[in-house]
Amino acid sequence: MKPLGSDFSNGVNFAIAGSTAMPGVTTFSLDVQVDQFIFFKERCLDLIERGESAPVDELGFQTALYTMDIGHNDINGVLHLPYDEMIANLPPVIVEIKKAIERLHKNGARKFWIHGTGALGCMPQKLAMPRDDDSGLDEHGCIASINNVCKKFNSLLSEALDELRLTLKKSAIVFVDMFAIKYDLVANHKKYGIEKPLMTCCGHGGPPYNYDPKKSCMTSDEYLCKLGEKYISWDGVHFTDAANGIVASKVLSGEYSIPRVKLASLVSTAKSDD
Repeated sequence: MKPLGSDFSNGVNFAIAGSTAMPGVTTFSLDVQVDQFIFFKERCLDLIERGESAPVDELGFQTALYTMDIGHNDINGVLHLPYDEMIANLPPVIVEIKKAIERLHKNGARKFWIHGTGALGCMPQKLAMPRDDDSGLDEHGCIASINNVCKKFNSLLSEALDELRLTLKKSAIVFVDMFAIKYDLVANHKKYGIEKPLMTCCGHGGPPYNYDPKKSCMTSDEYLCKLGEKYISWDGVHFTDAANGIVASKVLSGEYSIPRVKLASLVSTAKSDD
């Protein structure tokens, strides 16, 4: 409630780095984030009831777009297991996301924009892990088993959102296929001006992945990414500004959404004073 230089005019972010959907794994898991949202809402409405100003009013909460981009860290946490066990660990994660949406709906949320997970098997961090041979790589050099887990996660998430559309009446619930968006960056990298889709621009070890888990990529300026260079991942895990710009444009387009709607159609814009 006491932000540094923010008036919440562009929204409120309850996400915490490294969070999981499953409770108890990380301090600020998804259920805790929803708790924080409910506290924020109650505090805002209490201030208004007392005649004081608050960042968001009742109408603001009702018309807001509620976005989620979570589950990646839950998947990362089971990648050491055999494939069948990885798949078996996915349904409980989906249950937690579904429960969070239901709680938000109970607290007045009506518009949801939910991201699936990306192609984690294409990340340099995963590709740099020791392996016996390259038989587990797909035609574009990504780890097929990890990507199959990601696709299964997205399938289960999309199915859960289908179910919620039947029970949460008068709600807009959109699933965004982030896997298709992010895998396309690798599969058609030349179209986007990316020369080395599986290599970091900020790391150690050189080609093919330039990733060393024992060394930080920001130990000196010598290893930082150069301005203007187009890579997908800067550190082996997170996307570069260039890649994120491409991803964002595709997310906004609505072409990867189920149902097929543009994000702008769900966002309430403030009226101009002119």
